[in-house]
Amino acid sequence: MSVWTVLDRATTLAGDEILLRQRGTLFEIRYNGIELMSNLNHHSEAVLAERSLRLMQYSPGEVLIGGLGLGFTLRAALDLLRPEARVTVCELIPAIVSWNHGPLAGLTGHALRDPRVETQVRDVSELLEDNPGRYDLILLDTDNGPDNLVRDDNGRIYGDPGLERARRALAPGGLVAFWSAEVSEGFEARLLAGQWHWRREDIALVPGRVDAMHHIYFASAEPIAATAAPRKLAA
Repeated sequence: MSVWTVLDRATTLAGDEILLRQRGTLFEIRYNGIELMSNLNHHSEAVLAERSLRLMQYSPGEVLIGGLGLGFTLRAALDLLRPEARVTVCELIPAIVSWNHGPLAGLTGHALRDPRVETQVRDVSELLEDNPGRYDLILLDTDNGPDNLVRDDNGRIYGDPGLERARRALAPGGLVAFWSAEVSEGFEARLLAGQWHWRREDIALVPGRVDAMHHIYFASAEPIAATAAPRKLAA
């Protein structure tokens, strides 16, 4: 069995250590010694984009992706969006952006080079605050979900002020989708209390299996349209 090779490491402004390592074709990002993400199981990250775009009839012109990760949500979105669409990727950690331009770029066919993409290295909450009424679709995958925070500060994304911030950033008829590793009853209660139109879809961690699931919460200020027919991803 091959051993892990550390490709790079960085320290955040808060003093947290983030590390990129590789073993064969497997890449892994670790945060303070804990696995944050890898390319072993990324099905649900792609589904976050695919199903959200189906709900939007593949028509959004302005898309925000909060959390770059390994780039799989971005890749899936680009494969389905129109040529004139614009995608803003907001990532808090500069090293993750650098890695997606470097050793991770091949995983997504150099998605950050797509002319439709703009990268913002900043807190997504601040970006939402600064862009009222702009986004047709917001995809948020900044943590492992509302109840599994990587950074305590990210809790404000899923609380009542964060939900209102997302609502204000949506264009009329817009949709926001949240990726979560677990079902969050508290988050669901906040969506109800905030009078969102919402639903949760449960996604098999590995297609065809039901013993391990991830989850996507779709929410809108208006009734969510019926799902369009699937569109084939670009090769």
